Amino acid sequence: MNLIEKSSEQGRLGAYITPGRDNAVKDTRDPGGEADRTAKSRRLAYTLIVAAALVRLAMAAAVPLVPDEAYYWEWSRRLAWGYFDHPPAIALLIRAGTAVFGNTPLGVRVGSILAGFAATAAGITLADRLAGGGAAWRAALMVVAMPLAGIGLLLATPDVPLLCASAVALWAVDHSIAPILISPAALAPESPGAREVGQEAAGRRRGGAVAWWIVAGAAIGIGIDAKFSAVLVAVGVALACAAHPTLRRQWTTPGPYLAVVAAGLVAFPVLAWNASHDWISVQFQLRHGLGATGGSTMMRELNLIGAQAALVSPILFALQLWAVVRALARGSSPRAFLLAMVAATIFVFFAWSARSRVSPNWLAPAVLPSAVLLAITPAGRAILRWERAGVALGALMTMGIYLQVLHPVLPLRAARDPSSQAFGWDELAHAVETQPTTWVAGDRYQDAAELAWHLRGHPTVFSLNIGGRRNQYDFWPTLRDRIRLGDSLTLVLDEREPPPPDIDALSPHFAEVTKGELVDMHRGSAVVARRRLWHLSRLTSPL
Repeated sequence: MNLIEKSSEQGRLGAYITPGRDNAVKDTRDPGGEADRTAKSRRLAYTLIVAAALVRLAMAAAVPLVPDEAYYWEWSRRLAWGYFDHPPAIALLIRAGTAVFGNTPLGVRVGSILAGFAATAAGITLADRLAGGGAAWRAALMVVAMPLAGIGLLLATPDVPLLCASAVALWAVDHSIAPILISPAALAPESPGAREVGQEAAGRRRGGAVAWWIVAGAAIGIGIDAKFSAVLVAVGVALACAAHPTLRRQWTTPGPYLAVVAAGLVAFPVLAWNASHDWISVQFQLRHGLGATGGSTMMRELNLIGAQAALVSPILFALQLWAVVRALARGSSPRAFLLAMVAATIFVFFAWSARSRVSPNWLAPAVLPSAVLLAITPAGRAILRWERAGVALGALMTMGIYLQVLHPVLPLRAARDPSSQAFGWDELAHAVETQPTTWVAGDRYQDAAELAWHLRGHPTVFSLNIGGRRNQYDFWPTLRDRIRLGDSLTLVLDEREPPPPDIDALSPHFAEVTKGELVDMHRGSAVVARRRLWHLSRLTSPL
């Protein structure tokens, strides 16, 4: 019998169990002591995640937007039920944030930071339900220390609402499966009247379990509204309910089926939009994530493992893998088994089926259940020492990243430093503003979005995408749709010889083409990138 099941059994035999926390056993002979320590640990856990969220808010206000965030901000200016790359959840969060704080970095990011806080709170609350305040404190330390949370929960990306919805879904699923661990006989002594009371209480618990399944399904639907990979969380839950003998009883109740209905209803507008647009988002994600590429499969898998170790911290990554494998072993608690199955499903799917290079953030929904598992797993002194070392290493890595973002300390070339990609766009925008022009365009969505963000008045900027991959700019009114005879265009391109294909394609339609200024984009005194301005004057024929 493992720790969780043993605690539940103790609750039936003499102690009492806090409702909804079937293993947080309180010894009535010791009203202080352990109960006080548990309460203190719980308070510390919530205090820590609040402090971490405040730090992220401060960082959000201080650091310029990275190109992908500017791209999602462009989405928020044109709300829809879907976009070429992803569903609309991140656009809705950005729109809400900028409605309150304006078009500022904090306005763009505040919704994601609050969603990240909700995800962390759901995770440590789940750890508390499973193993008490001490587990909540361990989970809070791990999550806050991880670079994945320190940076990932700061930036405005679709992964944050996905992580939030996934965490809430797992929290709700735990509420729904907990009642199956206590039989009616365990709720009352053996007497006719008491048995009826126990059966009535069990019926109420089963009714509550169905309601929690509906909450979980709605959360999965919201996850799908953020990224389609939320489906993997539902698949992991279904596999756990099929594989674990105790959890199989769930299929005899209406709960899982109502959860599917709830998820479908919440995700219906997004799915309907995709159906009416030839499933462009789904097709893009399948090609982007599962499309075959060259290179060694072994190297891709090693890169995936290395990236996860860097984002979680190498020690915590190894410990979390150990906790997942341990929980999947025969005889484990059904609640721990379910968390492990969800984490394993997500990791195995991307590790096995992705034939292209996997972005490390794609596995983010697996990290939170893995951290909760590690936090609730009984551990000896050696494991706890390694866990503390992993938390310390992760915290140092996160603080180092923050310092590098605020004031570079590592000897990296600015052009190769990921933390520098947010800088220099204001200089480029200023150079564009000095030129008399009707329209502005770039050849990549990143350039177009950053220019739209930094130019005065946030005008429409086009992305031509000549020779590049399609993106959302192809589905909004394009330069060809808006430009009129006699209009001029300022085109922002990489510096290259011979001139880029954009110039060859556009020059026959303009009276004059001028190679303009080469703009250095700086972070401090270091050059991050260079862009060449091209001036195309007086459109003479339709594009």
